[in-house]
Amino acid sequence: MKSISTLTRRGALHTIGAISVTAALASRAEAEPSFAGRGKLSELDYDLATLPRRRGFQTVPFILNDKDLWDHEAAEALLSYSAPRQMWEASELASPWLSLMRESANSQIVSFGHEDFLAVAAVHGGAHLAMFTQAAWDKYKLATKTDGKFTSNTLIIEKPGVSPTDDIQNVDGFYGPNNSNIVTLQRRGMVFVACHDSIHAISRGLRGSPGFSSVSADEIAADLTNSLLPGVVLVPSVVAFIAELQRAGYSYAKAS
Repeated sequence: MKSISTLTRRGALHTIGAISVTAALASRAEAEPSFAGRGKLSELDYDLATLPRRRGFQTVPFILNDKDLWDHEAAEALLSYSAPRQMWEASELASPWLSLMRESANSQIVSFGHEDFLAVAAVHGGAHLAMFTQAAWDKYKLATKTDGKFTSNTLIIEKPGVSPTDDIQNVDGFYGPNNSNIVTLQRRGMVFVACHDSIHAISRGLRGSPGFSSVSADEIAADLTNSLLPGVVLVPSVVAFIAELQRAGYSYAKAS
């Protein structure tokens, strides 16, 4: 029963964080926040819920040269986390990266007893298409960039009827292999890191598409940045941020 209650608590983290956002924003100092000593997943989730995600851009440059162009506070919170943590590099959309993250979290929490274990997805390349909303997929016809493997962003679809209170041994339930998706993993406290370099590369490729030839890559990149999934943490370059995560003590795993 301890394992079930632990996983259920993690499933409720985002609800707790959302309730606390208003109070936290009201009390935040103007100085740069400090995340030293954060070793509880609930604390990290609270921090990430209150920290800004910079969206609403009209244009973004090829190389980000200003911290106000990315989610540097949220990135720092991830780097400062001190509990057991693992980073998954995901670069291929159709690879089993979400299933591997789910599997790792299940065993880390239940089998090894690391209740505050954190899994972070460092997403770039072809896998980065999963970081965009379905509206962006429709607007830019992103399914055509998947070699016929996807007709929509099914990786953001949670299985109907599942709940954090499901039996952890139920393979069809919340924690099972048939429910490996971004939304559920976020509900469990896992974090997805988006890559500006990948966004700009995708945007340069879209410039030649019908209807977008007169729009600059910087403008398309801004629109795609504004279309990132809720909760995603934007960094200038995921391949560079991987080095930062490893330097901070994250174990590395390749998910493709």
